[in-house]
Amino acid sequence: MTHAPEGERSRMITQDPDLGILAARLLFSLQREVFARLAERGHSEVSPRHGAILAYLDAGGVRATELARLSGRHKQIVGRLVDELEALGYVERRPDPADRRAKLVVPTERGLDQQRHADEIIADIERRHAGTIGEPAYAQLRRALKAITEEATAEPDQRDGSRSTPG
Repeated sequence: MTHAPEGERSRMITQDPDLGILAARLLFSLQREVFARLAERGHSEVSPRHGAILAYLDAGGVRATELARLSGRHKQIVGRLVDELEALGYVERRPDPADRRAKLVVPTERGLDQQRHADEIIADIERRHAGTIGEPAYAQLRRALKAITEEATAEPDQRDGSRSTPG
């Protein structure tokens, strides 16, 4: 197996980064800004790892198993994050009225406040990005990212095989 000459890979990644690098850069940049601005608004206790739960909470509550499915995290990790958020006062567990044996993870007033601020911050960031490349291009980018994400996270038997190239 041959490797790129020394320094060539880093030049290549800098000049023409692949999808993984671009996605990571965007995600980390978004997280840094969102959580720094949340801290300025009184939510310094939450961190990007909590975003896996906070992003998917609903005012009426969500089961931990559904949070795991939506976030792509293992149930044990979701349970640990919910424990942390509960200790910080952002969520509480309540019996699920549809099944008293199950629990719902419900945002508290503090959790709802954090969600409102996060939504405002993200909308501001998105407006800024749309201003950078123009509204039509940004709308197209969002549609493309949504399609790619849906395909990438679909169950293997639900993926559109017609788009793949024969190997």
